[in-house]
Amino acid sequence: MLDAILKGLGLGLILALSVGPVIFTVIKQSINNGHRGGFSFVAGVWISDIFLVFISNFFSQWVSDVLKFREAIGYFGAAFLGGMGIFYIFFKKVDLRAAATEEVKTFSTTDFTKIALSGFLINTLNPNVIFFWLINATAFSALHGLRDRIIIFSVCLLINMLADIAKVMLAGKIRNSLTPRHILLINRVSGTILVIFAAVLIYGVLFLDNK
Repeated sequence: MLDAILKGLGLGLILALSVGPVIFTVIKQSINNGHRGGFSFVAGVWISDIFLVFISNFFSQWVSDVLKFREAIGYFGAAFLGGMGIFYIFFKKVDLRAAATEEVKTFSTTDFTKIALSGFLINTLNPNVIFFWLINATAFSALHGLRDRIIIFSVCLLINMLADIAKVMLAGKIRNSLTPRHILLINRVSGTILVIFAAVLIYGVLFLDNK
């Protein structure tokens, strides 16, 4: 059991410290929409991770079949990331009065649901995320029984969730010292990063997967 906990801890730290489009969007959502916006986004990511962990462990053959469409998933994911990036660079507006008075826009349940859905889609439509969970599920299934794998992935997901909570809280504190221009710049930087990740994803589909 201790071995399973330690492996889950290591896997969780790798996931928490990995750099991808999710981490930048978590920060952007928290700065733009406050803690509730940030938590809504990471909740969508958590649901995606739990879903992928479950199907990777219990329906590994199905996931392998899905990865046969890795190219299509990659293109669709890249289009989604690129579209969000372009929106944040060119079209996302900052309410100067609200930002200047450090007020967070009032959001409805529908708005937070949309934010959570964007987190779910960004995570789920990334073939690398699917591949990460499938590879680890396959590797651990060869060495551990069901109970140990439940421990490993539960600890991993818990560590990742705690890291996401820390990111949201820290970003919320940073928000109080930002000016409207800073928030606009963060939107554009975040959008640029999303576009870059989309380009990298397309590059991987076109060149790396075909080698």
